[in-house]
Amino acid sequence: MKLAFTIVYIVVALLLTVIVLFQKGKDPRSSAVMGGSGETFFSKNKSNTREGLLEKLTAIFAVLFIILSVLLSLKIFG
Repeated sequence: MKLAFTIVYIVVALLLTVIVLFQKGKDPRSSAVMGGSGETFFSKNKSNTREGLLEKLTAIFAVLFIILSVLLSLKIFG
């Protein structure tokens, strides 16, 4: 049982790393150059873009990573 959780933990960690590396950096200077933080078509529909999907996947895999970390650290598997 512990082996299965460990394998899933490693896979989740690797996927989380890859997903984070695929995301673009958020440069604070770019919003100032583009005219502030006004809402645009792209900011309203960000959830439908690749970046929106990557942010959702990052949150999901981060939560899975934390839950698996806690479960593996409890030493309930023997």
